[in-house]
Amino acid sequence: MLTLRIEGEVRAALEENRPVVALESTLITHGLPYPDNVNTALSMEQAVRTGGATPATIAVINGEICVGLSALEIEQLAQAENVRKCSRRDLAIAVARGETAATTVAGTMIVSAMAGIRVFATGGIGGVHRGHPFDVSADLIELGRTPVAVVCSGAKSILDLPLTLEVLETQGVPVIGYQTDTLPAFYARSSGLAVDVRVETPEEVAAIIKSAGRLGMTHGILIGVPVHAADELDATVAEQAIVQATNEAEAQGVTGKRVTPFVLARVAELTGGKSRQANTSFLVNNAQIAGKIASALAVSENELEEIDRDV
Repeated sequence: MLTLRIEGEVRAALEENRPVVALESTLITHGLPYPDNVNTALSMEQAVRTGGATPATIAVINGEICVGLSALEIEQLAQAENVRKCSRRDLAIAVARGETAATTVAGTMIVSAMAGIRVFATGGIGGVHRGHPFDVSADLIELGRTPVAVVCSGAKSILDLPLTLEVLETQGVPVIGYQTDTLPAFYARSSGLAVDVRVETPEEVAAIIKSAGRLGMTHGILIGVPVHAADELDATVAEQAIVQATNEAEAQGVTGKRVTPFVLARVAELTGGKSRQANTSFLVNNAQIAGKIASALAVSENELEEIDRDV
């Protein structure tokens, strides 16, 4: 298997069975404008540390898969042009061609699993596109076959959320609500769609992740965390902006990987930046909660190892 470039602090944490949280890099290259992208990426790393874990931002730099980036590399990635958006189908291309690429949720999950990182924090996953039920994000399929826990604020609300949940069910992915009974709706705290189980603490999430591992399950786990109430975008305002932005994307012939960045950017414009405020808020919050979950998981598994040794 191809050797990963694992940053020193991350490597030490993994070797010593200390908690690590993976972070994706498409938010840096495709999600937010400069310099908000740099500030948010660094704030997420700090939030992971506050949660008790080591952050590992993942990307492909000049054909090398990197697990953990320096502040300088994040800065350079934030200003780079024509960066490939890297999902499962793109990894081999980016490596073979020596490209610089930013990993999506699916791409980050793959690399996380390769590195032995079991918890990953992001904003929102991809899903089924509105009006296009056969346009299903690779994120959903990856969640069905890669054992990484993904902490997020649900699927992006520009998507068809009921159909997205249906696909997750088909893929056998448990959907956990962190202090919520419903799937968060990205900008809004609730989609009104029920989750499989509600939990209140990082320890409860860790117990489910550990159980899935001991059962030999190969699927991921989705943990939905609502945006803070103070930063929530009014559901009606959000929906009006999403509908307008989606219609504009279709009218302009925006397709494929360009749809989500286009619609998110347009929604930010239409809401006067309020959607971006919500986005930044839940990205940082999710990172901190992921740090707490990874820390609880590490404590639990280290205790189990001690018991096994004593026996």
